[in-house]
Amino acid sequence: MKKILCFLITLMLLMTAFACHEAPDDTLTKINVSEVTHSVFYAPQYAAIELGYFEEEGLDVSVTNAGGADKVMAAILSGDCQIGLAGPEQTIYLYAAGQDDYVVNFAQLTQRDGSFLIAREPDENFTIEKLRGSHIIGGRVGGMPVMILEYILRNNGIEPNVDCIVDTSVAFNAMSGAFIGGTGDYVSLFEPNATTLEKAGEGYVVMSLGTESGKIPYTVYQAQKSFMTENPDIVKGFTRAIQKGLDYVRTHSSEEIAAVISPHFTDTSMEDMIKVIDRYKSIDAFAVDTTLTKESFDLLQTIMQEGGQLDKFEEYDILVDNSYR
Repeated sequence: MKKILCFLITLMLLMTAFACHEAPDDTLTKINVSEVTHSVFYAPQYAAIELGYFEEEGLDVSVTNAGGADKVMAAILSGDCQIGLAGPEQTIYLYAAGQDDYVVNFAQLTQRDGSFLIAREPDENFTIEKLRGSHIIGGRVGGMPVMILEYILRNNGIEPNVDCIVDTSVAFNAMSGAFIGGTGDYVSLFEPNATTLEKAGEGYVVMSLGTESGKIPYTVYQAQKSFMTENPDIVKGFTRAIQKGLDYVRTHSSEEIAAVISPHFTDTSMEDMIKVIDRYKSIDAFAVDTTLTKESFDLLQTIMQEGGQLDKFEEYDILVDNSYR
């Protein structure tokens, strides 16, 4: 009898604990976010998740890796996600194509290109001039990584696909593998892929593209105009949580940040994670706040125009809305 009584009490306690654990989920609004790639570059986002900043705003946020800005846009338009994290370039393409329910950028996360140029051998004396005559795996046509790479090349007197090859035939998620397999002299990669190649002796970082290109709204949160109009409190709460994540990353050490976001990077060692965060902090990659300025948006459009991907500038006030801060 005692055993049965103990069993029933234990069962009741477990059920109560389970109910208490599950109850908050019913009060939270579920939001799906589609990110352009999975990278420590987005540390403030993962910090916001792990530190409960989204829950404080009444949101239950889940994140999936789309593997490219074009795929993020497809996820937004199909309704697979409510919010996307990618470069603003796709929102410009969509609006220019005449989409009625276009996608608006409402919160900036990173303010520099987060990719690094990888060479096959260490080169402490690397200069951009060494890219003349080389074969570079650059990314998808019309994407920010390749457009910024080409912008940097032109600013240094090297015309893409005249003075060097900028290879856009390799899918975004396959760039690292293609380089390891022998394609190209250089490849542009995000972290932690860059550090992974260095540890394996397959490649070596020789340049930060973000340092060379200057500040631009490299990755921002975006949603369809209709979603933002119908759900202003959700967008405001989401933006506040991201700002808290930005504040945390700015005011804490790489070791502390790595410990917080480690559940999102189980295949990356703590040592590597700290190195990656240090690298991003050193180039001032993370935005100070969520505001996307007109100056940086116009620089983005200049880069797109010089890359042959934009006929005319689109209006900042239409495609950017900072009022949800």
